[in-house]
Amino acid sequence: MAAQKSVLLVDDSKFARLLVKAFISSNFADWEIDEAEDATNALAMVEDKTYDYLLVDFNMPGMDGLELGEKLRGLFPDAVIALLTANIQQEIQRKAESIGIDFLAKPPTEEKIRDYIASKEASR
Repeated sequence: MAAQKSVLLVDDSKFARLLVKAFISSNFADWEIDEAEDATNALAMVEDKTYDYLLVDFNMPGMDGLELGEKLRGLFPDAVIALLTANIQQEIQRKAESIGIDFLAKPPTEEKIRDYIASKEASR
């Protein structure tokens, strides 16, 4: 049995968080999943806890997902960080890549989330 992992979902859409949380829970039952509705809350949460996976929405009020991702990458050099967004512009994908963040296009599907995490787990 793999060690319990922790995931932080950052998205201003409660529906999006619930959806992704359900996908992760149904495939990685014992994992701990926390949620933040914006970058400010996410940064407060990571002060007290280390996460293995951070899935971050791009379009959020205040700080966007790339800015947050860059801060998180600095705090957690070994964590898996993915930008989960419907905004699939090449420029955003390149920027994510340049700061060491994966890019996952919305809408999230169970297969997409499961396969992404499974591939990351396999390479850890």
